[in-house]
Amino acid sequence: MNYSNSCCPVEGNVLTKVLPALLIFIFVLGVFANGLALWVFCYYVKSWKSSTVFLFNLALADFLLLSALPFRATYYLSGMVWAFGDAFCRISLFMLAMNRLGSIIFLTVIAVDRYLRVVYPHHHLNSMTAPKAACVAAGLWVINISLLGYMLDPKAFMLNDKQQCESFWICRPMTAIVTMRKCIYFLSFCIPLSVILFCTARIVSQLRERQLNKHSKIKRALCFIIVVVFMFVVCFLPSNVTQLVIWTKLTSSWCCQTMENLTTLFYITISLTYMNSMMNPVVYYFCNPTFKRIYNKVVRFSKIPVETDTREDKTQDTASQTPSQLIN
Repeated sequence: MNYSNSCCPVEGNVLTKVLPALLIFIFVLGVFANGLALWVFCYYVKSWKSSTVFLFNLALADFLLLSALPFRATYYLSGMVWAFGDAFCRISLFMLAMNRLGSIIFLTVIAVDRYLRVVYPHHHLNSMTAPKAACVAAGLWVINISLLGYMLDPKAFMLNDKQQCESFWICRPMTAIVTMRKCIYFLSFCIPLSVILFCTARIVSQLRERQLNKHSKIKRALCFIIVVVFMFVVCFLPSNVTQLVIWTKLTSSWCCQTMENLTTLFYITISLTYMNSMMNPVVYYFCNPTFKRIYNKVVRFSKIPVETDTREDKTQDTASQTPSQLIN
């Protein structure tokens, strides 16, 4: 049977079987890794610079996003019945969207920061102080919240006598708010991806021109940069492609089974985006030399007091940096 304007009920049998285990897995590993990162930043990193501020905000966004996942796992375990009330539904959806976008924003800012330090070592932004970077970060959070603040309006709705908590429900009427939500989600992938790809390509090109890519440390760093780009694409591309397919299908007649399959695929791919927050601590390890040293000592449960080497942290003119410092 074909439908064009009606809405088919989504049973979500596959979602209730697959997503709870996946979300709990991402939550456990992600909270541990990002919690450790925040702990190291707060208690061990003594000398902060602009890149440290952006890395801290990336860890904060990831940690806050992951903290909402147990409620989503409970939701799917309960057969897609939300048991925590409408207000908390809106808050949890807002937390997921805000911190997912925040994570993307700060990952992009870090890519731009690396780009400026390698390609334009004398640019004035490379001398940005930590307080100024904190102001920039605060401004980015304000923009982030202003873009998604509308999600705090009552959006949870009743379907088939069950309280369901979804911000991307496919069958919702295409109102201005719903259209804006989907456009923000799509553009928040395309624009950062374009920026990250550009920065990565220019960094690789610049290092090759300087013939620094022959150093073993630089080779490892370049491989890491490529892995970060690959990780971003793998985590966010599937949900955006599925979103485009859904938009295409909604412009013509469709059947309930098709929408069931698309809904299942979309929510599984949405869950993959949370894996990016789980894996982002790798960025802190490789991007911040101080974090790398401290983390190595922490994981070995060293009882020796950690002295942060500020020699690298105080280096502002990247033209005088060593090859490894160009990436770190």
